[in-house]
Amino acid sequence: MPSLADTRKFSKSARVRTRADYSCAFDGAKRLHGPLLQLAVKREVAAETGARLGIAVSRKVDGNAVGRNRIKRVWRETFRHQRVDLPAGTYVAVAKPAAAQADNPALRTALLELLARAARLPGHPAIGTMPRDASSTPSFPDAASPVSHSD
Repeated sequence: MPSLADTRKFSKSARVRTRADYSCAFDGAKRLHGPLLQLAVKREVAAETGARLGIAVSRKVDGNAVGRNRIKRVWRETFRHQRVDLPAGTYVAVAKPAAAQADNPALRTALLELLARAARLPGHPAIGTMPRDASSTPSFPDAASPVSHSD
């Protein structure tokens, strides 16, 4: 059984790294919005890697690389501590311009709030199930007719 320190690591398998991974994460993802960031959440039915994080902070948010890296560092650390409690899936945080002026506790709180909302999102239905159709429900003609009792 892995120790607590092992589960808190942020290995390469826990990161969204390539352009293809980001594209896949955005396709069909649910988007949650906060004042400092947008969080795209795509649940995975059979994910051995657990929760994965991708972060996008553009130059439009902060022209200074130090500022962009500060935002990413805070969000990576916050996610690393929350990862074991999150449902399996891909989470991509996209910074909004207001994130550049926010301090570290505000950045942490903003991500935690959206992760909490994301954890409450309904998951995917089991593979192979079909939605119930009104025409497929069995009809019972006797149940619709009134029952008469003759004494």
